[in-house]
Amino acid sequence: MLYELLVPLKAYIGAFNVFRYITFRTSYAIITGLLLSFLLGPVLIRLLKRYQIGESIRGDGPQNHLSKAGTPTMGGLLIIVAIAVPTLLWANLRNPYIWIGLLSLFGYGAIGFWDDYLKLRRKKGLSAKPKLLAQLLLALLITLLLAWMGRGWSEATVLSLPFFKTIMPTLGWLYLPVALLVIVGTSNAVNLTDGLDGLAIGPLIIAFATYMVLAYLAGHARFAAYLDLIHVRNAGELAVFCGAIVGGGLGFLWFNSYPAQLFMGNVGSLALGGTLGSVAVLTKHEVLLVLVGGLFVMEAGSVILQVASYKTRRKRIFKMAPLHHHFEVAGWQEPKVIVRFWIVSIILALLSLSTLKLR
Repeated sequence: MLYELLVPLKAYIGAFNVFRYITFRTSYAIITGLLLSFLLGPVLIRLLKRYQIGESIRGDGPQNHLSKAGTPTMGGLLIIVAIAVPTLLWANLRNPYIWIGLLSLFGYGAIGFWDDYLKLRRKKGLSAKPKLLAQLLLALLITLLLAWMGRGWSEATVLSLPFFKTIMPTLGWLYLPVALLVIVGTSNAVNLTDGLDGLAIGPLIIAFATYMVLAYLAGHARFAAYLDLIHVRNAGELAVFCGAIVGGGLGFLWFNSYPAQLFMGNVGSLALGGTLGSVAVLTKHEVLLVLVGGLFVMEAGSVILQVASYKTRRKRIFKMAPLHHHFEVAGWQEPKVIVRFWIVSIILALLSLSTLKLR
């Protein structure tokens, strides 16, 4: 919006030329998202308390979590607003990547909202099959939009592999299951990670900050050529979108840090997870997401291994799954688990960025 209004004014006042630059608009998208979260957070918390929209705690989880019952949930609504408004203000709205990013955010947010709503109303959320089907259909739509945007199916289905310069296979229709796995898998992995105060939003901020850099580099012809990346024309604008998520996420963390005043709920975790997977697909860094979002992979993997082991051997690998509960049961205090998982996320993000030169 501001891009359309202010960039033309550079013909009269040279200072308005600064609004052309993605880096400038990304910085202000971060600040805007942060300020919006600060302003709207207390209002949302009061509304949620007034209507008694609080978290219900499962009895089979760690016993120290029972005291969290009733904490306002569905705080993902705050994050979505704090992302959407800065994006609409600072991004170039003629760029189709921005609208696909927002489609993912609102689409997965709607699935999560309905799940949260059903939990509050009848103490049971969406059943697994319709929930997964909705996630898959939305991921399919996002993937097919890549070809519609003019890149062509063959170009859209090229797969970039970390550490390799020349190995970039074109998967054709086999790319569909890969993209669906990345988007839907990330959405559910983030949902599984969201079990402690600030545990999910911290690594999400780190992951989106990493993709903010990757989007800018992939969308810049010279940088992409220098680093041997797939050049995705116009994808640089996604840096503004990712910046809005970083800012909105930081603002939400203010209220979600231990002890949490507000939980994001499925409306937040599914929305942010699905959007992270979508951004990875849009920027052609799908495989790298395994490293960038390695913490989410470990959390989801711990659940898969736990279930598989119990069904086949009647033995559990972990004291409790997902992984963060294993460490809680082992005696780690909740803040220690959270901060140490954040440290792991930072290390993985730095390793991911290092692959840009280790090729």
